[in-house]
Amino acid sequence: MTKLSVNLNKVALLRNSRALGIPSVVRAAETVIAAGAHGITVHPRPDARHIRVQDVHDLAQLLSQHPGIEFNIEGNPFENLIDLALQLKPHQCTLVPDDPAAFTSDHGWDLPRDAARLKPVITQIKAAGIRVSLFMDAAPDAIARVAEIGADRIELYTEPYAAAFGRETEELELRRFAKAAEAARRAGLGVNAGHDLNRQNLPQFLSIVKNVLEVSIGHALIADAFDSGLAQTVRDYLAAMRIVDTGRSA
Repeated sequence: MTKLSVNLNKVALLRNSRALGIPSVVRAAETVIAAGAHGITVHPRPDARHIRVQDVHDLAQLLSQHPGIEFNIEGNPFENLIDLALQLKPHQCTLVPDDPAAFTSDHGWDLPRDAARLKPVITQIKAAGIRVSLFMDAAPDAIARVAEIGADRIELYTEPYAAAFGRETEELELRRFAKAAEAARRAGLGVNAGHDLNRQNLPQFLSIVKNVLEVSIGHALIADAFDSGLAQTVRDYLAAMRIVDTGRSA
């Protein structure tokens, strides 16, 4: 069964736009756990534009009360991620090669170039009992090298598939991702996936790309939550207003 890890970055992004502390990242985590999510993902960045270091600590404390829920901290290991991971010891650390100024993650590791500096980092993180996943493009030849430097899993960067969904190139992208996932499994690696997956394109992806262990989804899931919950929230506010009107009429 593929597990769902919910990325809470966009909850923090909204929270950070005001100084009120709402919406609460911890409360959001409690909600998705109660709804059946298998894990929580956060991607703290050096500029703290969404998830902050304190959020990561708060979520680690919450998840210590939910031993069946996995905690995945992702980010660039050369931008202050390692110390945080070693301190909090999440279940998984996903290493992503994003530049600090990047708008969002937009490519996987270039292992011919990055393997030598990644290998000691992976060794250090794994020595702390943390599973290591590398964010990778769907390139079978590159993925075969991941096991050589000691990682446990890959996370397939799925934006190219999401961009092709519903277009003529969708089938081509699906075949490419299926081959990449198979290359990972042949190398003894587990396969995760994430980036721009949503309710519409996820079923097709999982039906073709076999044995995906985990998907990490944030932006689309939080956006869907606005659609699914906004109408009820408006009704709740109107009900609260009617209480006042009823009191005035009495």
